Formats: sequence, structure tokens, C-alpha cells
Amino acid sequence: VQLQASGGGLVQAGGSLRLSCAASGSRFSINVMGWYRQAPGKQRELVATITLGGSTNHADSVKGRFTISRDNAKNTVYLQMNSLKPEDTAVYYCYIRAWFTGDDYWGQGTLVTVSS
Repeated sequence: VQLQASGGGLVQAGGSLRLSCAASGSRFSINVMGWYRQAPGKQRELVATITLGGSTNHADSVKGRFTISRDNAKNTVYLQMNSLKPEDTAVYYCYIRAWFTGDDYWGQGTLVTVSS
């Protein structure tokens, strides 16, 4: 299974970015898809998740600014990030959780840098 994340970059505070992560090579149904992030010197933290049925969960720090969505036909998860703040600067990692086994698979990460 390979997860290819894209969409990161440099943006000014208040700007927007849209991250994408496409999963390929999986022969199983994907249950949960999501995003985590890790800022320099900090632990990896949950950003948002979305289930196969479309139920979402967003961290309090991004509620109202970030929106997670997915395209099941394309095995792709998205993260629309609006009103970005410097504290959103981090490497963003996508992941998927297999339906039957519960195994997690991670992408390589994409860097988001928000300048003040």
C-alpha cells in the first residue's frame, strides 16, 4: 500500500491550502482515513479523521478552519485548510486504517509552512 500526499507549501497567515492523499495498491476496504501533523519539537497530533460512512472528527484547534473529506472511488482523502495560522506549520501525514484488520498505513508527509 502506498499513500501519496501532496498540496503542502508556503502560505501567508490567513491563506488556504488543500492537501490530498491518494492510496494505491490496497486490496482491502479502507475504514478510516485521516491526517496527523507534527510540528518541530512536538509530538505528532491528530488533525482530522473521516470514516467510510462519512463521519468526521476534527481537532479543537482546527475546528471551523479545516475540513476533511474523502472520495471513496479514488481512495483519496482531502484536507481543506482555511484561515491558516503560523501555529499550523508542521509536516502533515495522511493515514488509512484497513476495515477488517485495523492495520494503519502512513504517507510520507507533506510540509505546510505558514508565515506571519
